[in-house]
Parts: sequence; structure tokens; C-alpha cells
Amino acid sequence: MSSEANQAHAAAEQMTPTAYISEHLQNLNNSGGPQTSIIDFSIINLDTIFWASLMGLLTVFILLIAARRATPGVPGRFQCFVEMIVEMAETQSKSIVHGDRSFIAPLALFVFFWIILLNTLDLIPVDWVLGVNHFIESFGVHVPHHKVVPTTDLNATMGMSMSVLLLVFFYSFKVKGFGGFLHELVSAPFGAKWYLAPFNLALNIIEYLAKGVSLGMRLFGNMYAGELVFLLIALLGSVWTFNFDLSLFGLVGHVIAGSAWAIFHILVILLQAFIFMMLTLVYIGQAHSHH
Repeated sequence: MSSEANQAHAAAEQMTPTAYISEHLQNLNNSGGPQTSIIDFSIINLDTIFWASLMGLLTVFILLIAARRATPGVPGRFQCFVEMIVEMAETQSKSIVHGDRSFIAPLALFVFFWIILLNTLDLIPVDWVLGVNHFIESFGVHVPHHKVVPTTDLNATMGMSMSVLLLVFFYSFKVKGFGGFLHELVSAPFGAKWYLAPFNLALNIIEYLAKGVSLGMRLFGNMYAGELVFLLIALLGSVWTFNFDLSLFGLVGHVIAGSAWAIFHILVILLQAFIFMMLTLVYIGQAHSHH
């Protein structure tokens, strides 16, 4: 094992609770260190890209398998489950979006499945990641940080929300035309009077910004908070490594609290995926409507 890896292990043994949490919340990026500014496009979180892409490919694979195994007879449990999700996505898109849904309904289905898989990564025990890093280091490859859950990275959730916002603009131009979209920006919601145009424009710009920011921040905030709770629970099971004489309390608290939070977190995982899908449909549906 390299001297750099030995130093990493020594640092882990002397880790404080604050350093323990910071270690788990640090992304593996191309700069080799933490991001120092709120906006820095030169930094790429490699772990976020890897896991988000992998879960996206897995989502496509699952849906393809479900489509190929679909039979007209009595469906199996897997086919029944997928058909329920497909019917739910189709029903919601039909009730919200009044127009061509040939792309929108599959988009809603993909978004729902994809975010479920991204959020489910949060159920992986937090210390397994460090264990995998140490295992990789035994082969001479140093991995300083690795965060598994992409939805706990604000860059990922904001990227998803900005993609939805771009789709909103695309359908606004497609349905209303470029001129109709610009006219709506300066005539809604207060009316088409010329002296109201600046107020209409300002409110519409704020509305679009709020849609993009709130959509990404909502998913990030809930998943990031859930990850912090998992880390705090993990500290209960590791109190003896921080020189606290609470080993029995930590073990019992870790098992009970960890199990209870994991069960509850399953609801959070599904709910956040459903909310993101519904808001995506609502925003695209609004792009189809005329004020």
C-alpha cells in the first residue's frame, strides 16, 4: 500500500465526527479538492456523473426488458408492476398536458423511474463507500472521496431542473410560436396594456427562475437532509471510534434508528420521485396553455 494510502487510513482512524460527515459529503471531482465557490463550471463531480449515467442506463434497460416481456395474457408480478407505473404516468400526463404527449408521457415515466433509482442509492450503508475506496486503494489506485447519491449533489438536481425549464421553453415556442411566447411574456398576468408590460415581464422572469430553482432545490434539500440523518445514525454505531464510552447505546441506537429511518426513507424516495415527475408535467402543461 502506498504512503499516501497509509496516511489516508491514519487520518480516518483519527477522524472526528465533523470530519467523518465532511468526508462522506465530499464529491470526487477533477480538481482533487472541495469546491470553494457556489458556482464553478470548471469543477466536474465525477462520481455524480458516473452514478447518474449508470442509473439512467439501468432505467432504460429495465423498461426495455419490461416492454419485451409484455404478454397479452395474465401478467407476472414484474410486468404488473411496470404496467401500473406506465398507466399512472400516462394518466397524469393525459390529465395535465393537453396536446401531443408522444414524448411527454415517456419522459414522465423515465423521470419517475430514474429518480427512484437515484434516490434508492441513499439506502446503501454509508460506510460501505469508504470500504470500497480502501479496497481500491489496495490495488494502488487512490480514491480520495466518493459520494454515491447524485440527488444529494446540488449540481445534479439543478441540472435536471434546468433541463425541465429548457423543455418548457421548447414547448412554449412550439405551441405558441416565438411571437406568441414573447407576447405572453409582456401581457400576462395583468393584461396587454403597454404600461403594464414591464411588470408582466418582470413577474414572468421571476416565475421561470423560481420554477427552475425550486424544482432542483426541493429534491436536493430532501435527499441531502436524509443523507445527513443517515450519517448521524452511523455515528451512533461508531461512537467508540471517537473515544466516547457509549458503545452499547451506540450499537442499539444505530440498529433501531437506522432501521426505522431506512423504512421511512423509502417513502421519501418514492414521494420525491413522484413530486418531480408531477411538477415536470405541470410546467410542461402550462407551456401548452394560453393566457
